[in-house]
Amino acid sequence: MTESFSLPPEAAEPSLSVPRRSLERLRSVPELAPRYAGHEKVLTLEDVAALPVLVKDDLNVALAHLRPKAERGATWLFQSGGSTGAPKVGHAPTGFYMEGVYEQWRPLERDDVFVNGWGAGRMWGAHFLAAAFADLSGCEVIALGSVTREEYGDWLAFLAARGVTAFGGTPSVLRLWFAHARAAGIRLPALRKVLWLGEAWHPQLDEDIAAVAPDARRWGMFGSTETWVAGTNTPQCPPDVFHLLPEQLVHVDADGLLDFTTLNPDMLNPVLRYRTGDAGRFVTCECGRRDRALRILGRRDSVVQVRGLGLHVDDIVARVEREPGVSRAQILITEQRGRVATVEVLLLTDRDAPPDLAGRLRGDLMSSTFTISTAFQHDPESFRVTAADSLITNERTGKTSTFVVREES
Repeated sequence: MTESFSLPPEAAEPSLSVPRRSLERLRSVPELAPRYAGHEKVLTLEDVAALPVLVKDDLNVALAHLRPKAERGATWLFQSGGSTGAPKVGHAPTGFYMEGVYEQWRPLERDDVFVNGWGAGRMWGAHFLAAAFADLSGCEVIALGSVTREEYGDWLAFLAARGVTAFGGTPSVLRLWFAHARAAGIRLPALRKVLWLGEAWHPQLDEDIAAVAPDARRWGMFGSTETWVAGTNTPQCPPDVFHLLPEQLVHVDADGLLDFTTLNPDMLNPVLRYRTGDAGRFVTCECGRRDRALRILGRRDSVVQVRGLGLHVDDIVARVEREPGVSRAQILITEQRGRVATVEVLLLTDRDAPPDLAGRLRGDLMSSTFTISTAFQHDPESFRVTAADSLITNERTGKTSTFVVREES
């Protein structure tokens, strides 16, 4: 049983006081207490393995009840979990747990000029996490906000003139920057490091970066707003393989699904066998490190990446289908060259549907759904809600899925 964990018993069990505290906190939540009946102790890895898995809805219920507070400094609130309605809140103390990351992973040095390209605001934590990491590194930081298509050229010229040595962002955002630079013939000759977090690395980046900054190499982080950073990799590692932080206890079940248990006593979220929807397996990394590394195999839930943000398809479909006049709904995602161009919600309506139903639903979703409002803030016309005569069906099986991805040339 213990071989399915990232750490052996002798490494994990001295820190199990943290999972014990998480268990006590979860047992104090009235809605969750019954599921933990009979789980009074966490003394061994076998005890951890016997605990029930925690999923997004469970954690959101727990956080709404617990409302955790940092012992020192501010308690930062971020959007976490589902994407519809009011943001579901995750918590972090000032510093965002970056001390543990910095002990293991040091791509930035004091003489670096680092571009923080993760978007700020709208309760997304990556920009502030990267800022905290840069602060530990002591480097010079250029914090970019939202950049429109027309501004890329001027910003790239400025960054080249400043001698930027490091650039960070989600792979989707990085693809925009390096594609624009490559198309415009702009070079970043001083750039040596590309930091990324938030989604899987995209191979097109390798081509564009090689043309714009041939000496730059990728440095990756892996995690979620609930677990925060769980692992890191270096240019010597494959892009889908990460070395886990010692404060993260990761379990892989028989189906390859991952769950996370924090061993960090400062963690505010009660992360105890928390399942993110990611799948993976333990491997030996080709970089030469001897610790147990984790290969990420992708997601196995209803979250679809839209411009670097997670769109919870089932949540949105369920919400739309609760509307009077809607009999069924489906999300159609159109991609161009591997990037999401449009998202369209298709509606099958009945005779009770009001004439303005599609327009009203579009306005509601655009204003209240974090992923949609953020991903399409510069081109809102690329998100549509349409009343359709029929949904898209698999002709061979007759099945109609909740979402369809269509590739356009």
